Amino acid sequence: MLGGLVTDRILKTTGSLAKARSTMVAICMVLSALSLLPLMFTHDLTVSVICLSAGFFFAEMVIGPMWAVPMDIAQELSGTASGMMNTGSALAAIISPVAGGLIIDVSGNWELPFLGTIALMALGALLSFRMAPEQRFSFETPKAA
Repeated sequence: MLGGLVTDRILKTTGSLAKARSTMVAICMVLSALSLLPLMFTHDLTVSVICLSAGFFFAEMVIGPMWAVPMDIAQELSGTASGMMNTGSALAAIISPVAGGLIIDVSGNWELPFLGTIALMALGALLSFRMAPEQRFSFETPKAA
């Protein structure tokens, strides 16, 4: 909810969907990646819990803006666009624990899945600027014969 409130506030302030959505997503993904980085250098339980909690918090801050983008882009088809986005995130939720476990089994290194997550967050931050919420999807209805 907080991510949605912040992105709405940015939109009201700037009037720019790109700044409100893409910038918010990029900042939160970078903060999530930075929150996970100390996990590579500590074995302290308290530090690990704080880092994981902060990483999850910032990753969840992305949810509001990401769900707003399909409605921004494809207003008439926002249900379909949201469903496509949800399918992608559900597949990632299914594959990532299996991939993480496989990586740990093969390498014996518990840090590699976290490095992968950090890298994916950094890539997501970069790719967030490819979103174009101000460009509306247009479609033509087929004409009856």
